[in-house]
Amino acid sequence: MVVTSCRRAYPSLAGWIPGCLCGAAILHLPWTFMLGLCKPTLVRGQEVCRKGSTCTMATKVIKEIMPAPRPHWVGNGFYVYPVFNHLAFSQHVSPFLMFDYAAPKWFEPTTQRRGVGRHPHRGFETVTIAFEGEVEHGDSMGNRGVIGPGDVQWMTAASGIVHEEYHAESFAKTGGTFEMCQLWVNLPQAYKMTAPKYQAILAENIPELPLWEDDAKMLHGRLRIIAGSYNGVQGPASTFTPINLWDVQLPSKGRSVELNLPERHNTLIFVRRGSLKVGLDGLVGPQGMVQLEMQGSVVRLEASEPRTQLLLLGGEPIDEPIAHRGPFVMNTAEELAQASSDYQSGKMG
Repeated sequence: MVVTSCRRAYPSLAGWIPGCLCGAAILHLPWTFMLGLCKPTLVRGQEVCRKGSTCTMATKVIKEIMPAPRPHWVGNGFYVYPVFNHLAFSQHVSPFLMFDYAAPKWFEPTTQRRGVGRHPHRGFETVTIAFEGEVEHGDSMGNRGVIGPGDVQWMTAASGIVHEEYHAESFAKTGGTFEMCQLWVNLPQAYKMTAPKYQAILAENIPELPLWEDDAKMLHGRLRIIAGSYNGVQGPASTFTPINLWDVQLPSKGRSVELNLPERHNTLIFVRRGSLKVGLDGLVGPQGMVQLEMQGSVVRLEASEPRTQLLLLGGEPIDEPIAHRGPFVMNTAEELAQASSDYQSGKMG
């Protein structure tokens, strides 16, 4: 990033802002700043320096705010919001493909199996996070397990897998509130036909950090690192491309936090509940999502309501064609046809 000294740009301010480095956009600073207010101001996507500070990181600005989409049923157990809506399976959200969120919903006790029966996948990964209730999984590789509150299942379908997912039998019998989400993550062509694998990540193995140094007890905010890293701490999930997946809680209204994010990554922030202020004036409501521009490396977030909860998704885009049909995501129509043929002939288990 090209930087210009405030002292060189405005010699008369040399005594006011010693040593402050600002981007070339400082030539467009408002006079209120020059008069000494020195408040953070967005200037063409860059945050202006505070008095006496060094400002070398550009702010990620809002690309689009998407309101909550209309929910629909998947099988008979998952009433989900298709969060990406019309952006699903496009380069706009790469490396991610699809994102379904099942908001908290009460289910009566039953002996019926609620969920989705056996179905195939090829060419991508599914990431399932349970918040309330339990999800039971089984697949053609012999993996079986229950995803409880706070747990994550990271399944790499890759060359092909057949699986099923239901409300856990014990949860179905007692009934209760159910909340979960499932994210589909694309694989580069070089890894689409690798062997399937399964990562069962328990809540106790997901690091959780405070958002502020003066909040060691995490009373005002916390961040769980499912994938990627935050403040030098690495999450447990292994990924094929650089990805951050953070579960963020902001219990206190009006307290802002700045998160450092990688340059040139797609960044999407989903509001599970509550309301979120992004930057100076972006407002995202429950089940809404904000997409940030890839330029820049800092975002400022502030809960507009108490007990606001978010999921932050970030990743390096995969610059390859996306061919999608049902449960298969490949690079070409011919590869999709081959995937369908392989499934019908039993080659996926």
